[in-house]
Amino acid sequence: MTFQPESMDPEEVQTRVTEAIENNDVVLFMKGNRLMPQCGYSAKALELISQYVDEFETVDVLPALPHYRAALDDKSGWETIPQTFVDGEFIGGSDILEELDNRGELEATLTGEN
Repeated sequence: MTFQPESMDPEEVQTRVTEAIENNDVVLFMKGNRLMPQCGYSAKALELISQYVDEFETVDVLPALPHYRAALDDKSGWETIPQTFVDGEFIGGSDILEELDNRGELEATLTGEN
């Protein structure tokens, strides 16, 4: 995870979001980072993904939260954080991940084996 300056403009954020989604099999846009999630929903999403996938990207949206919300809404139609994308496709937030896990579908969703 690289440090993101707090002065990111909307175009920089849009580029970062697009590149993260395109260049990673699994990416979690979250509040905080792996070592220190900054909200319970982000912590839950991180925990659920970590059960099944060792290598995945996380992006801390807090340095430019309004810009990240707008950029992610353009990609997913979903305004809340966290958001998970797998192979470029929006999966959902922590509630959707938990529902998939409860149905026994999360591992296959995250690993592309569905």
